[in-house]
Amino acid sequence: MGFRIVGLEAALFADLHALTDEALEAKGARRIRVESEHAAPCRIALDDAAVGETVILLNHTHQPADTPYRQQGPIFVRETTKRANYLNAIAPALARRTLSLRGFGAQHMMIEADLADGKDAAALIERFFSNPDVAYIHAHYARRGCFAAAIERA
Repeated sequence: MGFRIVGLEAALFADLHALTDEALEAKGARRIRVESEHAAPCRIALDDAAVGETVILLNHTHQPADTPYRQQGPIFVRETTKRANYLNAIAPALARRTLSLRGFGAQHMMIEADLADGKDAAALIERFFSNPDVAYIHAHYARRGCFAAAIERA
């Protein structure tokens, strides 16, 4: 069973990088300089920002459906236009971390959930998609609970 892991659309965040720190703060966002390796996984590129790189930390609604599972949370985004698109492969930022995978049905209700070491997550993704009621999967970084990426059937 095939799957695709996609990053968020860069256009959603393009204007943020040009804003002043004060304007970002007014939107509840912050410009952060990455100080350690693997500290800021970009949700567009689905890889970690490099030490010394600047990212934007902001709150993002990643599950907008009007259900009890509506969710938002903090994410990092780099200044990039390259949206990740991994076919039957785990993106680097996800492969480095323990993941909480959450399978949702067409009505946006969670019907599957489990943990996986990122580098081994393909087996769990395939297990979730073997359930015909799973329409899509959201991956979260298990340690902090933050949204990582959307996973769809391919």
